[in-house]
Order: sequence, then C-alpha cells, then structure tokens
Amino acid sequence: MKKVDILVLGSGVAGLSFAIRMAQKQPQTSIAVLSKTISSESNTSYAQGGVAAVWDDQKDSYQKHIEDTLDAGDGLCDEEIVRIVVEEGPSRVRELIDWGTRFDKEKQEEQYDLGREGGHSENRILHYKDITGREIQRALLAKAKELPNIEVLEHHFAIDLLTQHHLGRWVTRLSPNIECYGCYSLNLKTNRAERILAKATVMASGGAGQVYKSTTNPTIATGDGMAMTYRAKGRVRNMEFVQFHPTALYNPAGENPVFLVSEAVRGFGGILKDAEGQEFMQKYDPRKSLAPRDIVARAIDQEMKNSGSDCMYLDCRHLDQEAFLAHFPNIYEKCKSIGIDPFEQMIPVVPACHYFCGGIETDAWGQTSIHRLYACGECTSTGLHGANRLASNSLLEGLVFADRIAKDLDQKLAEWDWKEGIPAWEATGSQDPKELVLITQSMKELKEIMSSYVGIVRSNLRLERAFSRLRLLYEETEELYNKSRISPALCELRNLITVAYLVTRSAAIRRESRGLHFTTDYPNRQEYLDDTRL
Repeated sequence: MKKVDILVLGSGVAGLSFAIRMAQKQPQTSIAVLSKTISSESNTSYAQGGVAAVWDDQKDSYQKHIEDTLDAGDGLCDEEIVRIVVEEGPSRVRELIDWGTRFDKEKQEEQYDLGREGGHSENRILHYKDITGREIQRALLAKAKELPNIEVLEHHFAIDLLTQHHLGRWVTRLSPNIECYGCYSLNLKTNRAERILAKATVMASGGAGQVYKSTTNPTIATGDGMAMTYRAKGRVRNMEFVQFHPTALYNPAGENPVFLVSEAVRGFGGILKDAEGQEFMQKYDPRKSLAPRDIVARAIDQEMKNSGSDCMYLDCRHLDQEAFLAHFPNIYEKCKSIGIDPFEQMIPVVPACHYFCGGIETDAWGQTSIHRLYACGECTSTGLHGANRLASNSLLEGLVFADRIAKDLDQKLAEWDWKEGIPAWEATGSQDPKELVLITQSMKELKEIMSSYVGIVRSNLRLERAFSRLRLLYEETEELYNKSRISPALCELRNLITVAYLVTRSAAIRRESRGLHFTTDYPNRQEYLDDTRL
C-alpha cells in the first residue's frame, strides 16, 4: 500500500501542469503522477496545431475569442466557463514559456508567429512547428523533474477509484457525499494490484479515441478515467459530442493511430478538393475550408458517400514551399514516407475520431460530483466546448483548470486525511485468460460497432443496432473480467465498452442535431438547450 497527499491519474498537459503548480504552492506535499506507459506518452504529445490564446491586443480581444468559442459550441457552452478560460489562458501560456516551452517566432523578430485555424476570427494559435504538443510535454516533464515532491510512476495502470463502496457501503448514483480515497493500480513491473491512498485525487486521464476504428489518438486513449468515474457513480455529461478531425492522412495500409494533418494546414491556405481537383466546401459553408471541424468532417463524409471514394484531398501545391516546410516538417516527411509529395500531389485525407467534448462533469474549480475527486483535460466536460470544440482550445482548457484545481486544493487539502480500512485487491481464484483472442476480437468488434453505427452521422436504427451488440459485448467481457487475472488489455476493453455505452446512450437521448451530434431522424436543432447527464 502506498500513501500520498495527492494522486494524479495521467501525465499529459493537464496532469503535469497541475502537479507542478501544486508542488510549488505546497513544497511539503507529496504528489504521485501515474502513467500507464511512459510519462511522455499522452494525448498532449500528439497535439500538432497549438494552443489558442489572445496574444496580440492590437488585433485580437478576449471578446473575439469568447465569441468564436461560443459559435463553435453551437449554443451549449457555459459562457462563464468560456470567459474564465479565455481570460486566464494567456497567463497560463506565459507560465508554460517560463517553464521552458518554445513557440515559433517571426523571422528575425521577437514576435510570436501566430497561426489561425478553422473557426477562429484572428491569428491566435501559438505553435512549435507541427509538434506543439510534444514540445509542451517535453518542457513539463523537465520542470516536474526539478521538483522533489513530485513522483512520476510509470507503468502503473489505474484500475478503479476507491470510494465508500470499498468499505462495504451501498453506493448508487443518488448517494449523497460519495468520496474518493485514491485508486487500485496495477504495477506493470511487478504485475501486482496495489492500493494507492490519497487525500485528494485528480483525474487527468485524457480521451477515448480508441473506441473508434480510425482515430488520431494514441493507443493509450481508452477512456479509463471516464469509465472509472462512471463506475464509481460519478456524473458524466454530453458524451454524444465526439469530434472527428476532418483531415487524417489516408493510408490504405492502415495505421493506429492514423496520422493527423493539422487543421493549421487549412489555416495556412490548404484547400479541400475531390479526386477531380474540384473544391466542394462552398456547398456546405461560406467559410469553405476554414469552416469549423464538425461541418468540414460531415462534408468530407458526405462527399465520400456521394462519390463512393475512400478519401477526399487537401491541395497544398499552390503554397509557398519554404514556409510550408518550416511550419509542417513532420507532415511533409510523413506524406513523403508513403509516396506523396505535397508540392506535386494532393494529400489524401479522411475524417478520424479526434477529441471527446463530453466527459466527467466538473464545476468551475474542476471538482467532480464525487467529493475529493477533481478532473481536468480531455476526460472532462467543463462547459468550455459545448457541442463542438474550437480548434486549439483543448490545451488551454487543461492549463487553466489545472491551475484552478491547484488553487482550490491549496485551501482544502489540510482538512482531509487518508481513509483507513480499504481492503487489498482481491484476486483469489482468478487466472490468466486461456485465449487472448477473446479480448482482441471483442476490441475489433467494439470499434466496428462504434464506427458503423455511432460515427459522424447517426440514426435511431443505427443506435438500436449498437445497443444490442454492445449489450452482448458487455456481458461477455464482465464474465471474463470476473474470473480472469487483471491485465491492461482486459481493463482497457472494459473501459472502452463503458465509454461506448455512454456515447450511444447519450446520442439516443438527444433528439436533435447539434454541433458534433448529427442524426438523420432529427436533422434540426431544438429551440431549448439541454445537457445530457448520465
């Protein structure tokens, strides 16, 4: 058994920036950051475009950024949260820079080279080439290593949150004052399940893109935090809003994750076209290739269905080659590696699952519906994104809420203590599954179900099909889980089935088309605004 003051589940921008801020506020406080692989592997590392923040006061303003966010969110944003994130964001980004993060600057100038992406009315994206997330991750890990009270535990897989349920209490979604006391974690080095007790727990576990067959998310993005919180009877919100990035690189050979062709390429001047070289976005939105992601993704999906094509194309042949190489060296090299020269050929692109706008419901200070459990980053539903995330707002949200959680915890942590009486993990009678195909095949089935029935376009019939198949997968997997020795593969399958249920159930509840949720049975928006809570 391990005891720490604060347990952080996840080592991306949200988890690490919280740990750094908390460690600086309370140097005597012990903080453990769990990573189920290595600490540098996170959704943050895969962020290409950058972080949005009002930087140029002469051209930009908080109000413009707020309006862009509200517009993208299609009516479901919490305006108070949007204002908090936009107004506090630039200070959080300056802290990142102070901690050693590099962003691109104009040639021979001290001014930052601000990019622009779909849905933004001004250039306000700070970026580092096309690997912004990797650069932020590098700087945060380096900073965390300087602080002796932060311990990063690699290869530790969080299994379940500890609550009164583990003390023998009957806990339901209606139970008042559910509390979190830490988690059970599988130490992958010893292959033993351990108790980690904490006075406060911060969930920063990232997204769940692996629930779909095609995703830009790394293989670790299996919705663990969302599923654990839901199992612990915590509240989740708006899980139907899954953002598909319009322009993942189409590779007939297949890749997991698929390679992301950043939205910044369209902001830079790339134009979406069909196989004949004809533009088509003007049919769907006056902003053409710079329309918000949900509109672009549906347009590409529709054009592919209309023509029977496997992909659409992004034309960059007319762009300045030197500037393109300076901004997007990794995109260029990746295209070249599969035989495509972006200066001579159009880049083949398809939509892919990219970001979860729904998740664990939190308040303005990152507190969840479970006492002593906070959450920040992609695993949450804070109210910022509404029905559709504005490009490059995600890193900003993680930074702002990490800071707000640290400020809130700074006032409360002294009031709490460790909970005694939590039993050790019970593994008696369990054994290794005799056939791993039971797990791998179920994972393939799950991805096919979600991609076919609960993807970019939905319908009542598709959702009913998904429900009936998910129910069978759930029953089979629970039976296997109850008699098998714990393993990451089995836990991830179980978590993704939970996420799939939450997405499908939420989609069935919402009888309208709004933002990222489009259903052929209810193609119009309702006049009223409502969140989906489960």
